[in-house]
Amino acid sequence: MLYVRCWGEPKNKSNVEKYIFNQERNVTREVQEITKKQLVSEREFFFLTEIDMEKVEVGAFLESLDGLQKKVNRFLSTFGLGVTDFESEEVVSPFISDMLDTAEIHGYINRRHTGTICDTYGFNRSYHRGASYYGESVVPETCRETVYLQAEKECIRNSLTNELDRIYQGKRAKKVHGHPVHYMIETDDDETAENTVTTLVQALYENGRVSSRRVTFFEVYGNGRPGLRSQPPVEEFYANCSGTALAITYHGNEEDEGSQASSARSVIEDICRAMQKNRNDVLTILILPKECTKTKEWFSEYLGDISIVELKEEFVSGTEARQILARKAKESHVRTDKQLLGKIQDDEKYLLRDLNHDFEVWYGEKLKRSVYPQYREINAVKKKEQHEQPKGSAFDELTQMIGLSEAKKVIRQALDYYKARKLFREKGMKQTTPSMHMVFTGNPGTAKTTVARLFARIMKDNGVLSGGHLVEVGRSDLVGKYVGWTAPTVKKIFQEAKGGVLFIDEAYSLVDDRDGLYGDEAINTIVQEMENHREELIVIFAGYPDKMEGFLQKNPGLRSRIAFHVPFADYDVDELCEIAGIMADKFGMAFTEDAVDKLKQNFRVAMENSDFGNGRYVRNVLEKARMAQASRLVSMDLDLITRTDVATIRGEDIELPEVKKNVGVKLGFCG
Repeated sequence: MLYVRCWGEPKNKSNVEKYIFNQERNVTREVQEITKKQLVSEREFFFLTEIDMEKVEVGAFLESLDGLQKKVNRFLSTFGLGVTDFESEEVVSPFISDMLDTAEIHGYINRRHTGTICDTYGFNRSYHRGASYYGESVVPETCRETVYLQAEKECIRNSLTNELDRIYQGKRAKKVHGHPVHYMIETDDDETAENTVTTLVQALYENGRVSSRRVTFFEVYGNGRPGLRSQPPVEEFYANCSGTALAITYHGNEEDEGSQASSARSVIEDICRAMQKNRNDVLTILILPKECTKTKEWFSEYLGDISIVELKEEFVSGTEARQILARKAKESHVRTDKQLLGKIQDDEKYLLRDLNHDFEVWYGEKLKRSVYPQYREINAVKKKEQHEQPKGSAFDELTQMIGLSEAKKVIRQALDYYKARKLFREKGMKQTTPSMHMVFTGNPGTAKTTVARLFARIMKDNGVLSGGHLVEVGRSDLVGKYVGWTAPTVKKIFQEAKGGVLFIDEAYSLVDDRDGLYGDEAINTIVQEMENHREELIVIFAGYPDKMEGFLQKNPGLRSRIAFHVPFADYDVDELCEIAGIMADKFGMAFTEDAVDKLKQNFRVAMENSDFGNGRYVRNVLEKARMAQASRLVSMDLDLITRTDVATIRGEDIELPEVKKNVGVKLGFCG
């Protein structure tokens, strides 16, 4: 549904005076009755908002703008009015909502009928009052040449330009027939997403593919938004967007597991169900993060037969980066210099948003040096960046984890190094990028995999890695079944991991009994690819401490390419109890004092066993305790069971393990 404001100079000024602000009660009643009849007989709705001797203003809920002036004059003729010098503009929901308020104040709409108006035309006024997850805009009307110029400035320009070519093929449609495709934009930059949405809608509107230039922006959180208890269902927003475009920004964490992952999938399923239902009435533009492989898989699973055009943020080469910066300087009527172009290196890739930022910083300094030299000595506020704490929820999760002092220290060092490198580069110093590959050594259940996942997200949140995803592999994923398969297999996995972290679990399993076998080929290829992609990803090898030493000795170049060796110590009894408390809290449960004492006894005994699983063992103990608690409760009188009983684990719910004799090498999987 389109929302439109229309106005013009009144034709019959002799009829205007009786309608001026509630002068005659029977006149406003007449207006209300005529307006009310539309709700029953018309698919489109017009209402008076203001009348004076110079202007008549009308609000409208419309299916299209075709014949708008005739429609408005037909509506006004029922009051003996009409307008000349007709003008109109499409407006957003808050504006049309204010027009309804004005009409109520002037008595042109009965307050009791406003709810009926909203229900009839799918308009929900409650969403438009400062909601942080919601926004609207009417994109400016423009021409084809301007649309293409805008697309060239975006880092999605290749895929976006290809889609613009498709949009502009053939003649302009006289009537909107529905949407043959919808869109998926993959970017981490809000400005890039908004500009791409604007360019798409402008092109589609010019070619008759959408009837409105209004875009509704709606943010959806896969696992709930911090500080926001509830959020309106996406289906309700579709009802408000008929005939227009709805841009849905999905925020989700691909590393979530269990109930959180289930919640995210449920949210995505709701979005896709609403897309299916409204596929021809509402153009949907999904906005997802870069490198969101799992999220895209979930969307694909639920989208069914809807066709999606993907628009992806792209990197540009050093040569292209210089051309872009030179063009921006020309548009700003300044000359380039070494301080702008000297930072660009031929062997690096750049995102347009980063180039835009670098240009703006340079341009500000250029103004002080050349145009307004009186400000030459005024420095930018840059020192605060030096003291900024690492960003992102993943870093907070890591710091809150029990133990892991060495892992926390190494990750902090890596972030500090990249922060320093960025500061030095902005001072004109060329920096080399050292290897950041790592070895995680520790027994099962010491959180090696969990830390690797968090590490990948931390590197993305702080601008070190572009993707922040984790690719987890073992020997079976790296070693080919036949001669000549291993090297290509390894190279393919490195391509998948670009922008993120490649986690090689039980890396020592690549070492074969004899030299020259497939495992050696895999290790040699890994060493080569580590060097080839040292600036694009980080490799983490994980395994038991004693076995990892033999693995590192297998290839002379392997050890030299690993910057950090991170030991993951076994948890002590108190740390295991803390972990148990955190796990229980996630289920809304707590331990009694005797249960904590029983846990400590359990852990002391279990730690003597050769196959002790640290954090994994804690999870198993808790699961068994919950089952024991359930058995205890179902045997009680149901009427006597309280909420506290359901949420409490007692000492009697926890079993003590048997002591197993050490038989040599520990067995298990790396955490």
